[in-house]
Amino acid sequence: MFLVQYAGLNHLSFDPASNNKSVQFGSAAGPQVLESPAENGSDPGKKRKRANVTPDGGRKLSLDSIPMGLPMSDPTAWATAMNNLGMAPMGMTGQPLLPDFDPALGMMTGIPPINPMMPGLGIVPPPIPPDMPAVKEIIHCKSCTLFPPNPHLPPPATRERPPGCKTVFVGGLPENGTEQIIMEVFEQCGEVIAIRKSKKNFCHIRFAEEFMVDKALYLSGYRIRLGSSTDKKDTGRLHVDFAQARDDLYEWECKQRMLAREERHRRRLEEERFRPPSPPPVVHYSDHECSVVAEKLKDDTKFLEAIQTLLTWIERGEVNRRTANNFYSMIQSANSHIRRLVNEKAAHEKEMEEAKEKFKLALSGILVQFEQIVAVYHSASKQKAWDHFTKAQRKNISVWCKQAEEIRNIHNDELMGIRREEEMEMSDEEIEDPSEMKETEESALVSQVEALKEENDSLRWQLDAYRNEVELLKQEQGKASRDEDTTKEQQMKLLQQALQGMQKHLLKVQDEYKKREAELEKVREDKLKIETLLENLKEQQSIADEEDKERDATDCQGNESSTSRVCACSQEKECPVEKSLSNSPVKSEREVLLVGIISTFLHVHPFGASIEYICSYLQRLDSKICTAEVEVLMTRLQNTFRQELSGVGASLEKRWKFCGFDGLKMT
Repeated sequence: MFLVQYAGLNHLSFDPASNNKSVQFGSAAGPQVLESPAENGSDPGKKRKRANVTPDGGRKLSLDSIPMGLPMSDPTAWATAMNNLGMAPMGMTGQPLLPDFDPALGMMTGIPPINPMMPGLGIVPPPIPPDMPAVKEIIHCKSCTLFPPNPHLPPPATRERPPGCKTVFVGGLPENGTEQIIMEVFEQCGEVIAIRKSKKNFCHIRFAEEFMVDKALYLSGYRIRLGSSTDKKDTGRLHVDFAQARDDLYEWECKQRMLAREERHRRRLEEERFRPPSPPPVVHYSDHECSVVAEKLKDDTKFLEAIQTLLTWIERGEVNRRTANNFYSMIQSANSHIRRLVNEKAAHEKEMEEAKEKFKLALSGILVQFEQIVAVYHSASKQKAWDHFTKAQRKNISVWCKQAEEIRNIHNDELMGIRREEEMEMSDEEIEDPSEMKETEESALVSQVEALKEENDSLRWQLDAYRNEVELLKQEQGKASRDEDTTKEQQMKLLQQALQGMQKHLLKVQDEYKKREAELEKVREDKLKIETLLENLKEQQSIADEEDKERDATDCQGNESSTSRVCACSQEKECPVEKSLSNSPVKSEREVLLVGIISTFLHVHPFGASIEYICSYLQRLDSKICTAEVEVLMTRLQNTFRQELSGVGASLEKRWKFCGFDGLKMT
């Protein structure tokens, strides 16, 4: 695919001021035609055809050097590039690629012009709709060239963007790439603050603003080539991704804190604006302030402020024996304002009565007019005039009549309510007339009564003060007695709780005692059963021993009868043998079996074995064998078994050994 770029156009992906190479088409200076099949996904094994080079070092594009029937890999991209240049899409042979091109509009109707390199945006395109594919173009720099990725490949993967990210990770750099080349490529995205390059073909670039990172991500997937070299060390595929840096995070957190402070300040200003004004502070009591407040109480304009100060002083507890007279005089002057307030109230009531009379007169005039209007509607609804109106006119007249009647009834009810209230007030005044007459008769004595009342009030206040002091003393004494009573009650409650706990504990102990007694009874019963079983076993064993003896006796008698015919010398020899059998330490066949088993076991253990070890072996054969029985049997057979002590000190141990062969020699 061929991409032709013109010098001086605004859609170039680089700044013309920073690139001194000019590209011209069909000029004598030599055009720059880039043929990059390898960069655009074609077969890299094929050799590229080199354009004709003029003697002055420029390249020249001629129809003889390139065949006319050269197929294009992507004619749509070629047409898009021609459309972005404002030219009609023409093929290499001169025929139009798309027939629906509109020369008046300078664009194709089928393909909208896509220009990611807009002026003022550097190399970052404007926001493109998701359904419109973006075409990336070749970017030329002074010392390198960037080739766009294959548009059919999926976009490169990126990690999640960290907050306040201004740093990008750039991988896939050429091995021979330097910081100057990296700066040359990425300074078009914006101001670069720092570059940290690694020896492993990657680096980190930090920009001045966050939006510059989006511009740098646009270069992800581009293939970079240093100069015109094709060496692997001079080529690479860029991978641009977000990077997490502590400086970015710190600046972002500082910015967030600043925004939070501004938000808090704004909220505080709003709260202060809507907050009601605080009342003015009340001065502390003093003789001078007392005289000032007393003067203000006499002034009608400053009475409200002075009365609030007086109320605050009394609630604070400033009244005592020394200041009681001053406070009494201020209270007396406050009382003198009652007459003024009563007169003001009477004046306002008079004004209200006059306003009521005016309102009543106006309302009655309005009702008269409503009555006349309703009378007009009723006269118009009579048959003499009603028949001459149209249907719509009749409808409007009926609606208007209903509305006028409703409004008239409402105003009439209101007027009747006002009259009822007046009648009620008149009745109240008639009831109160005798009292008013009495008051007029006693008006002469009012001044004397007020003086006496003031004196009585002063005496009452003094009595109330004394009573309050007495009540305080009584309350203090009552509190002390109540505290003692409460402590005693608490102690009693604690003792009761302790007694209840002890009772519960005793009940638990009794229950456990009963359970243990029941267990003991069961154990005793089991013991009695075991003893009876042992006695039965002993009886059975004694019976078995007697039967064995009887059998031995019968055997001996049979032998005597059989050997009666033998000579006397043989009889003399048999007698000591019988005596030896009757006097042998082995008494039963079971003991003979035990002796045989023990002798074989000890013969296998030439260094001897303990009585516990021997019994553990025998109990595997018969669980009824006990240690005492075995030990008694072995002590009786001294010529067969011998006991020896082995070890020293705490490791001293008794061991039994088999000595039957030594006993045969001795016997």
